[in-house]
Amino acid sequence: MLKETLIQATEAGANIMKSYFDQHFSIAFKSEGMNNLVTEVDTKSEAAIIEVIKNAFPHHAILSEEVGELKQDSEYKWIIDPIDGTINYANGIPICCVSIAVEKNGEMVLGAVLNPFMNEFFLAEKGKGATLNGKTIGVSNKDVLLNSCLVTGFPYSYIDAPNGPLVVFDKLIRKGVPVRRLGSAAIDLCWVAAGRFDGFYEHKLNAWDSAAGFLMVQEAGGKVTDFEGNAYSPYQPHIIATNGIIHNSLLQVVNGGTL
Repeated sequence: MLKETLIQATEAGANIMKSYFDQHFSIAFKSEGMNNLVTEVDTKSEAAIIEVIKNAFPHHAILSEEVGELKQDSEYKWIIDPIDGTINYANGIPICCVSIAVEKNGEMVLGAVLNPFMNEFFLAEKGKGATLNGKTIGVSNKDVLLNSCLVTGFPYSYIDAPNGPLVVFDKLIRKGVPVRRLGSAAIDLCWVAAGRFDGFYEHKLNAWDSAAGFLMVQEAGGKVTDFEGNAYSPYQPHIIATNGIIHNSLLQVVNGGTL
């Protein structure tokens, strides 16, 4: 029932996204970052998702981007991003998604990411692998960082920090490494899991940005750590997710080393 509810909740949020896409809707700005947006569709998608979860599991805890944390005395927590890639969505760019993860006793056990505009539904279950539209996916087998295709994102703050996002980006592209920026961390991670990208790094994410996607990469055979190479937790800001083969090389660059 847990996985079925996750699928239903993800689809409920995606249906709201589709119904408002490329339409007129209200947009507000968050306090952090000039273009850090929230739309009325974010809140409606979130409400639809939470309704599904609460109907099935009224005593489960919830952590969601817009409403914050709804605490409960439960071993389960649902971590929700009702629209990951809000700027893309607000501008009619179909690289955006619903991202939901389920945590049990501090461990991520389920993750779902649905981009309704590309008809791509990624699903991961702890110990049982990752799928795209029901078909098993796996990470790439690139073994040299210089030959890899990477993806990243730039935070709304800390962009000029020492060895920050622009510094790392500059080092990579000056060596000819293709580095893309899609505007949705959840999709970035899923595309690493599917072998489209060989690695992803970002300097500042929130739990709802990465909770589902990082499980996707792990279950697809990849590796996910923080910038120190420690086991990844979505409750800290730094992430490196790769096919595992290029991981140490990318970790070195992110920490100030050279290619």
